Amino acid sequence: PRSNMNKIWSYLYTTADPSVQDGLRSDGSGHGSRTGGDHSVDAPLAGLGYGLPISRSYARYFGGDVSINSMEGYGTDAFVHLRRLGDSREPLPF
Repeated sequence: PRSNMNKIWSYLYTTADPSVQDGLRSDGSGHGSRTGGDHSVDAPLAGLGYGLPISRSYARYFGGDVSINSMEGYGTDAFVHLRRLGDSREPLPF
């Protein structure tokens, strides 16, 4: 819902169904229900709460930004704005 829009830029915030991460929690080890450690086939590619914050950080690093516009009942639009490379100095925090 639009009432949670301010939370979407927070790390670990997710709106994904908890069942997406069931494979990560099923045996308590964090490696999924099948053995294989870091190479488990059960690791989800969504629902961890890192995608939007990291995407915005990368966009800002390159002099741009990411914005999300949501209209309840209609959908959500995501916009990525990037400057062309070489147009500005590297924005490193001091």
